[in-house]
Amino acid sequence: TRNAQPYTYVDLDREADVQTLLDRFQVTVADVPVLICRGETVLRNPSNRAIADCLGLNVAIDATQIHDVIVIGAGPAGLAAAVYAASEGLDVLVLEDNAPGGQAGSSSKIENYLGFPTGISGQALAGRAFTQAQKFGAQVLIANRATRLRCDSRPYAVDCCGKELPLQGRAVVIATGAEYRRPPLENLRRFEGLGVYYGATFMEAQLCADHEVIVIGGGNSAGQAAVFLAQTSRCVHVLVRSSSLAETMSRYLIRRIEEHPAIQLHTNTEVVGLEGDEHLERVQWRNNRTGETEIRDIRHLFIMAGAIPATGWLNGCLALDANGFIRTGSDLSSEDLVRANWPLQRPPHLLETSLPGVFAVGDVRAGNIKRVASAVGEGSIAVSFVHRFLAE
Repeated sequence: TRNAQPYTYVDLDREADVQTLLDRFQVTVADVPVLICRGETVLRNPSNRAIADCLGLNVAIDATQIHDVIVIGAGPAGLAAAVYAASEGLDVLVLEDNAPGGQAGSSSKIENYLGFPTGISGQALAGRAFTQAQKFGAQVLIANRATRLRCDSRPYAVDCCGKELPLQGRAVVIATGAEYRRPPLENLRRFEGLGVYYGATFMEAQLCADHEVIVIGGGNSAGQAAVFLAQTSRCVHVLVRSSSLAETMSRYLIRRIEEHPAIQLHTNTEVVGLEGDEHLERVQWRNNRTGETEIRDIRHLFIMAGAIPATGWLNGCLALDANGFIRTGSDLSSEDLVRANWPLQRPPHLLETSLPGVFAVGDVRAGNIKRVASAVGEGSIAVSFVHRFLAE
C-alpha cells in the first residue's frame, strides 16, 4: 500500500476455498505470509527487500560508481533533496528502508501544507514527490537500509543492507527521520498490528468503523488521526499526558477536536495496560492527576506519541545532542568540531554536520520543526550547500 502497488489480499481466516488456493501453490501454514508476485513467483514469508526486487521497484546499481550525493531516507525532506539535486544535474542515489513518505506518508490528511487548501494524504504527497525525483533522474532503492556510514573514507561510503560493497558518494544528505516512540507497556509488541497501530490510513479506518478507538499523542499527527478516524468511528478518545494540547498541536486541529462530537479529550491521562487473547480487547488508562484508573472494552489503539531519531547506524560518526538528534550548522559547538577533527577553515554550513559534506535534514536533525513544509524546505536548502561543498 505504501509503495502504491496494486494487489489482492486473501484473508486465510475468513475467505472460502482458501485450501484450494494453498494447495495450488503448495503453501503450508508455516509459509505464511505468502506473496504471489506477478502471478509467477511464490515468496514465502519474504523480506521487504525481496518483495521490492520481485516487483521491480529497484534499479540495478553499480556499486563502483561514485555518486554526487547519496540521500538516505525518502521522507519529505529526503525526497525534496532528491528532486532539487537531480533537477540541477547532480547524480543522486536515494536509499529508503521501507516506503517513500516517512512518517508523513502514513498521515491520512495533511491540511496545513502550502498549496493544498482541501488537504492531501501523506501517501499521495509522497507518491508525487517520488515520481518527480525519478523524472529528473534520481535513482531510488526501496527496502534498502543504510547500516553504517564510513566516515573515514573519501568519498564517503555507506554500507547498505544486502549489498556486498558500500555505496559511494561525494556528499551525503541524511534524512532518516525518527522512529515511533513506544509506551513502556509490557505486552505492547504482542498487539502491534492486532489492535495497536502507528498510522491511521483508510485501511485502519475501515477496521475501526463504528467502534471506539484510542489515539495517544498530542502532536499534529495525533490530531490529524483523531479527526480522520472520527469520520467512521463511534467515538475517538484522545489521550495526552500533559494538561492541554496548546503547546504541541496546531490551533486548527485543536479547534476541530474540541468541536467534534465524536472526539473526547482526556488530559493528564496515559494507557497503563493492554488485555486480550489473539487481538487487543481491553485497554486500561490512568488519570495521573487523580490516580483513578479505568478499563474500557476498546479493540483499537493508535500510538502517535512522538519519536526518537534514527541515528543508531551512524556509529559515532557525527555529533549528536543529548536526545540523539544530529547537530548541524551553528548548533555545533567548538568542542563538537574539535572532537570531530573539523578539517576546514570555514565553519559548517547551515544543515551541515560535524563532517564536511554530510548534511542532516528533517526530523533527524536537532532543532527541526516537526512540519512537512519545514522538512521539504530543509531538503531543498541542503542541495544549495551540497553544490558549495562539491565546488570546494
